Amino acid sequence: MKIRILVTGGTFDKEYNELNGTLSFHDTYVEQMLERGRCRLDVTVEVLMMKDSLEMTDADRERIVLECRHCDETRVVITHGTDTMVETAQALAAGVPNKTIVLTGAMVPYAFGSSDGLFNLGSALSFAQALASGVYVAMNGRVFAWNNVRKNRELGIFEAADS
Repeated sequence: MKIRILVTGGTFDKEYNELNGTLSFHDTYVEQMLERGRCRLDVTVEVLMMKDSLEMTDADRERIVLECRHCDETRVVITHGTDTMVETAQALAAGVPNKTIVLTGAMVPYAFGSSDGLFNLGSALSFAQALASGVYVAMNGRVFAWNNVRKNRELGIFEAADS
């Protein structure tokens, strides 16, 4: 089973600039994370963009939809910023039939060392192999259908929207 990993940015790949105290993007850490996690899956990593999800546009979401629709793989994991992950999941559900798509992200950048990103990536890859066609959000060991998930900003977690 081959899995496509699409990188879009988000906290997952942010780095801290010690000179000005900001977070920014340089390169993705996904390949390094796969190696560190000793991943033995057949994956292809493709960087689509390196954006904070709050800066994503409808055109960016359409690009993600088109990449998912046209890639050969039927199982796709997308690294994404957590702030607008649900909006992208909604666009994917409307635009990509017959594929298993799992979006994941991180609350803490991987470069910080105490990130949840490595665990979330591993979980997303596992869910992508096991779930039926559809669009899902995987965070902190839990998986949610695209239409029953929300980010609880007060607690810093994802939860079922109907809870």
